[in-house]
Amino acid sequence: MPTIANKTLEELRPGDTASSTRILQAADARAWANAFGDASLAAGEPAGQAPTGIITSVFAALVGTSLPGPGSQIRSLSLDVKDDLPAEGELVATLTVREVQPADKTALLDAKAVVGDKVIAEGTVLVTAPATSIKVDYADHRLDALLERARGLKPIPTAVVHPLSADALEGALDAAAAGLIVPVLFGPEADIRKLAADAKLDISGAKIVSTEDEADSAAKAALAAGKSEVGALMKGSLHTDVLLHAVLQKESNLRTGRLLSHAAVVSVPTYARRVIVTDVALNITPDTDQKADIVQNAIGLAIALGVEVPKVAVVAAVELVRTRMPTTVDAAVLAKMSDRRQIVGGIVDGPLDLDAAVDAEAAKIKHIVSPVAGQADIILVPNIDAGNLVYKNLVFMADSQTAGLVVGARVPIILTSRADTAVARRFSAAVAALYADALARNPEAILPTAAG
Repeated sequence: MPTIANKTLEELRPGDTASSTRILQAADARAWANAFGDASLAAGEPAGQAPTGIITSVFAALVGTSLPGPGSQIRSLSLDVKDDLPAEGELVATLTVREVQPADKTALLDAKAVVGDKVIAEGTVLVTAPATSIKVDYADHRLDALLERARGLKPIPTAVVHPLSADALEGALDAAAAGLIVPVLFGPEADIRKLAADAKLDISGAKIVSTEDEADSAAKAALAAGKSEVGALMKGSLHTDVLLHAVLQKESNLRTGRLLSHAAVVSVPTYARRVIVTDVALNITPDTDQKADIVQNAIGLAIALGVEVPKVAVVAAVELVRTRMPTTVDAAVLAKMSDRRQIVGGIVDGPLDLDAAVDAEAAKIKHIVSPVAGQADIILVPNIDAGNLVYKNLVFMADSQTAGLVVGARVPIILTSRADTAVARRFSAAVAALYADALARNPEAILPTAAG
């Protein structure tokens, strides 16, 4: 679990600096307006006061977490907002100590916010510095940190399978521009080049493996992955079942003996930890054994993302075992399978209803004693209908950050949706890079060959 530490008044020096990076999404302005009652946005103003509010909040958070850190108090904050905040982009906020004033125990900080090479805001922050050292453990939350971690890795060669839509091709190029992947485009070369020209996309740096149709693209990409010529697969504009059929062919050498499953990594603004929801896109009505594989796959992904011992909540409509409700029986069986080390690497408990899985107070009120209740890292849903509803509710009604990956094969498969934003596609590429790196370094922890 990450730790943040402060700097006391005596430790602060002029020139000390701290920065944070926030990946902006189009929904950020709406989320800020809804949280703080900016009616001008609802009345038709393009952004109202949201850009100023977001930038101010980012600096306030940076004071509280980094400079000076926990125990600090803002006495005044003055900003000159120079430009509009873009709907999407990477906002970098920086604080620098200008002077320390021991007499009144304050420090004056210079503040600057930039997007790309454009200065969005500048100003100063006067803070009361903490008198004592404080360290605070916290759960990882936003997906921005995963993007930063992935950028520290070598870009992963990635087969982009049949990218014959502007969204699919642009998503791959965006991930490449972010330093996450090296795209290899599998598809009809003439069609790809025409699409790129029409969409004004630069593919000059990408290798193209020419194919005849969807099935040929999938087969050749899967074979390349099986030969370790690429380290990941990314779905283009072909049907998912065509891609996965190729992955599962024996000659592709990508099968591991485990079920393939989809894992959605979600950062919900109102839940202070990342959560993996599985399976929301692949397996329709998994049986108990299939659910065990889905859980094991998700545990491996959570470990790859930095969770030492993932906590898995097997959710149902109630938290008690009811023999007339098969999902509760499945949950109890999976929990016992974990106890018997048929599922390894995490802590599995269920049945838990969703509120008890993610809210400690709800679990307390219901008198639920569980090592998972209130702190789930993974939510196993009963079936694809429940999972898809939970996932899309979090995305479209809670303004969550998301990433999606198919796991269980020898390489990660980036499974994007037509409705995914460019930011979501980038996050998915980052998750794939981190997963592939962890799988190469410690395969038995990420994708155990046997559980028991």
